[in-house]
Amino acid sequence: MPTISDPRILVDASTRDDAAVYQLTPDRAIVATVDFFTPIVDDAYDFGRIAAANAFSDVYAMGGTPLLALNLVGWPRDTLPYELLGEVLRGGSDIAKEAGAFVLGGHSVDDPEPKYGMVAIGEVHPNRIITLARARAGDVLVLTKPIGTGVLTTALKRDLATAADLADAVKSMATLNAGAARAMRATGGGVHAATDVTGFGLLGHLNNMLLASGLAAEIDAGSVPLLPQALELAERGAIPGGTKRNRDALAAHVKFVGAVPEPLRVLLFDAQTSGGLLIAVDPDRASALVATLEREGTPAAVKIGRLTRGAAGAITVS
Repeated sequence: MPTISDPRILVDASTRDDAAVYQLTPDRAIVATVDFFTPIVDDAYDFGRIAAANAFSDVYAMGGTPLLALNLVGWPRDTLPYELLGEVLRGGSDIAKEAGAFVLGGHSVDDPEPKYGMVAIGEVHPNRIITLARARAGDVLVLTKPIGTGVLTTALKRDLATAADLADAVKSMATLNAGAARAMRATGGGVHAATDVTGFGLLGHLNNMLLASGLAAEIDAGSVPLLPQALELAERGAIPGGTKRNRDALAAHVKFVGAVPEPLRVLLFDAQTSGGLLIAVDPDRASALVATLEREGTPAAVKIGRLTRGAAGAITVS
């Protein structure tokens, strides 16, 4: 990416943050992000809901509030009916409405493989942006959704799981991170950094936070919430290619200590879709944050580790 120097640019790609932030006025900034992917479930409406929740997640991770979205569509016009695409767009529209945002248009192309996602635009006060780079040693790490979506959706593609087996995963993926964002704001500055857990997996996104903040981390693997059947299906080999690439990329940064079972190790690298927020919070405010997340009804609200001084990016898992 080119290096851009302008005082109005508050966050760009250089910090690996979830979205770009551009200041408009002293008290208003625009949060901009984009995400799209191929179907990960069989139901078209659910695919649309998941893709939209995934796109808005980056806005929430920055502490922002969604305003509007533009659809991005790739569709095989000669092989799949437009009625099916209508269900995808209906799912996206319903999630946008739930987020309090408007879908104002978009763009489509003829594509042999269906794809859907959104450009999502939100706003945040310039002094209340939550980034990767402000975590502090001693912060507690809190996770707001269980992991395992990559393994579960891969199991579906390989006929190792049924659509019914993915019901909990679909519910989690289609859940907006709006409640988690409200809980972060309610800490009154106790949240120092956050990111949403998606394609790089739990440890990959944690690594990005650590590199940006110059810190290390300790993770309690037994505390990490998992989706039903994720552990069993990982043991049966339903491992996405992205999960394997994540593990290879992080090999030099992650150290396992003690008897962490292999399937659980896999899930810590698992490439997620529309995962929860990973939040670094002041230890004195961690319990209050968890209580607020529980009141907000987030799919999970669990302390899974802490940040420490040490080699930037280093993760110890016990």
